[in-house]
Amino acid sequence: CLEWVLHCDVKPHNILLDSNYQPKVADFGLSKLLNRSEHDHSSFSKMRGTRGYMAPEWVYNLPITSKVDVYSYGIVVLEMVTGKSPTGTQHSSGGGGAKEHTRLDTLVREKIMDADGEASRESWNIEEIVDPSMAGRYDSAKMELLLKVALKCVAEDKDDRPTMTQVVEMLRCKEIDLTTL
Repeated sequence: CLEWVLHCDVKPHNILLDSNYQPKVADFGLSKLLNRSEHDHSSFSKMRGTRGYMAPEWVYNLPITSKVDVYSYGIVVLEMVTGKSPTGTQHSSGGGGAKEHTRLDTLVREKIMDADGEASRESWNIEEIVDPSMAGRYDSAKMELLLKVALKCVAEDKDDRPTMTQVVEMLRCKEIDLTTL
């Protein structure tokens, strides 16, 4: 195939389930067809997507590649696992009760980092991250794998994000290096 489609608006509302609960991506209204041989993918005339799911490239007017959809996918997975919206994530800022808005990926990263700022297996407390409505009805190892993949997908720098092919391989492999989260 010589062309690929950038969806540009991957979010839960655009992921439908068929009768067998298989996901189907919908609403290609903002999508863009690109030639795989194009090296400059910055031919977008305006920002596309939904706040909270948009990759940093859109905000900083950087070249747009397939990694924008990888980023959005990672945010969708984090939202699914945590039960928190990427745009309405709040936490207390101390004793005064004031609320601060924090990105969803930042909140998750804060919960897995040790005192030295490193992601280590010992620092993970999966119960603090997973949506409490799941009430422990999940496989901790699989949930941890899903979170690791999602965090790789939402890396700030697009070059640090995997391709969707690599995402599938990571989900099948069950082994992910924690050092680059």
